[in-house]
Amino acid sequence: MRKNSIKNTRINTEVQHELCNILRSGIKDPRVAPMTSVVMAEVAPDLKTCKAYVSVFGDEKAQADTIKGLQSAEGYIRRQLAHTLNLRCTPQITFILDQSIEYGVNMSKLIDDVNKGTKDEA
Repeated sequence: MRKNSIKNTRINTEVQHELCNILRSGIKDPRVAPMTSVVMAEVAPDLKTCKAYVSVFGDEKAQADTIKGLQSAEGYIRRQLAHTLNLRCTPQITFILDQSIEYGVNMSKLIDDVNKGTKDEA
């Protein structure tokens, strides 16, 4: 896998920041959960496509509804991104559900339970 250039890294950061702003203020779709955040954005070097990793706080139904809502609002999000960023091409956005935060919280709970069990035995 090719290492990201400084320019590509900067574009990824800017796209992530702007997607967060758009999700926070511009989306009026009721399917999109209010506790939605963009964890990471990966823009291809040719600026044609973008993978946006989205974390949703809620149950599985809320996560699925949020992804569907974001996919249906992709045109609006892309237009807003084009207005705020000065890029040669506005990338086609693919939203991917990221469950790394939920996984980390579950692992932390399991570690705490194990540590609590060893303290009770001692």
